Amino acid sequence: MNLYRMQKFLALGLAAATLSLQPLGAKETNAPMELARQLNQAFIEVAEQVSASVVVIKVAHKPNYVDIDEEGNPLWELLPPEFKKQFREEREKQKKNEKGIAEEPVFDGQGSGVVLREEGYILTNRHVVDGAEKIKVRFKDDSDWYDAEIRGVDSQSDVAVLKINPKGKKLVAAKLGDSSKIRVGEFAIAIGAPFELDYSVTFGHVSAKGRSRLIPDNRMDQDFIQTDASINPGNSGGPLVNIDGEVIGINTLIRGLRTGIGFAIPVNLVKEVSDKLVSDGKYVRSCLGILIRGLAEFPESREVAPGIKDGVVVSEITSNAPARDSDLKAEDVITAVDGVRVSTAQQLRNEIRPKKIGQTVTLDVFRKGKNLKVKVKTGAWPEEAPPMLAQKAKPSPEGIVKELGLTVQSLTAELAEKFAVEKTTGVIVTEVESGSPAYGKVAAGDIITEINQKAIANAKDFRDALKKADLKKDVIINFTSRGTSKFEVLKQQ
Repeated sequence: MNLYRMQKFLALGLAAATLSLQPLGAKETNAPMELARQLNQAFIEVAEQVSASVVVIKVAHKPNYVDIDEEGNPLWELLPPEFKKQFREEREKQKKNEKGIAEEPVFDGQGSGVVLREEGYILTNRHVVDGAEKIKVRFKDDSDWYDAEIRGVDSQSDVAVLKINPKGKKLVAAKLGDSSKIRVGEFAIAIGAPFELDYSVTFGHVSAKGRSRLIPDNRMDQDFIQTDASINPGNSGGPLVNIDGEVIGINTLIRGLRTGIGFAIPVNLVKEVSDKLVSDGKYVRSCLGILIRGLAEFPESREVAPGIKDGVVVSEITSNAPARDSDLKAEDVITAVDGVRVSTAQQLRNEIRPKKIGQTVTLDVFRKGKNLKVKVKTGAWPEEAPPMLAQKAKPSPEGIVKELGLTVQSLTAELAEKFAVEKTTGVIVTEVESGSPAYGKVAAGDIITEINQKAIANAKDFRDALKKADLKKDVIINFTSRGTSKFEVLKQQ
């Protein structure tokens, strides 16, 4: 029974219950109860149908892996992998100090999964199998545990694919739906193994679509479905399905325990990623090599594009980015990709991600009052590299300007060598005052090239530009940081 038919039944039932004045037992009073029974049966059938494709996953972690879910932190699943890794490393050091050696791995992690293909491919979350030494899965109608290996993972979407040998068992692949067609308010049913309570079924509704910026890591592919179907630790990797039994998402995140706020990866993204994980063992994204901010998500960025309400601001162009070979610049506002309008950072990612590596895309760009067409070739998402730390030098007594928490000097060959940067036009930041407007946004070694869209060649230009600016209002700073073009909006506090 689809959602439209169920709504129609509910409306008819409500009308019958409201208008009927017959005594209990009269024939007309059976309509509401019959409707309730049909709805009840629909949920039962969905649970039975989908549970045949759901698996319980147990993970034995490597000896140097420490799972801190037991800490009871409800935000644990929202932490980016880097933070988790750091925390685990600290815990492992403590553990070794206390016991002398690390304990042997045991099956101490659990999650959920869903059969993707009958040949033995299983969908789950990357964080469910992160740090795994051994993985086992079990089906609802089978007491046996099957050894599983990781076929591939995609850290940015948190999708993973496992492979098992079915050993003659006939697997039932889940029916994957179309997450682009889901509507806020429709029924959503979650099936998984929360708190080791295998095959628990909860239901609620789709609370919202297109949720992003949930994880404080701009490398993550974040386009979540929000649901109030109860999701808890252990549900991760299990399916979120509609009333027709179609998977519309993979349950991934929670925001606090017992809050009724959970998040699932849309199944359309899951299909796109998992198909490549099955065929190639990895998923390679197309990218432009830029960091971006949606005007709607960061209203302060509208200072660079007065009058433009929708679009995505280019805040950085990395040093080895494909976009470095194009006319795209930091501070540009992208409003469309190949004619498709984009209003948020995630919409831009969604348009670029499936392009072929090396494909040329046409961006509609707003720059300093003009509408432009900029062509950019896509590239493969680069391997992650450790961040470079800017060196700090003591400024010389001549040509020093201090403002907005920045100490800058005209860029000389000596300073360029000291900070290991290229000699170019602009002023170099030699110090950033803690707690100032610039703190955490600009670093020592960065080279400022523009103030409020006016070129800066030396310390005098920098001083003059700030004299003309109202420091209590937004001041737009364009700069390069280790070869990456960036901009920030600063305001004197």
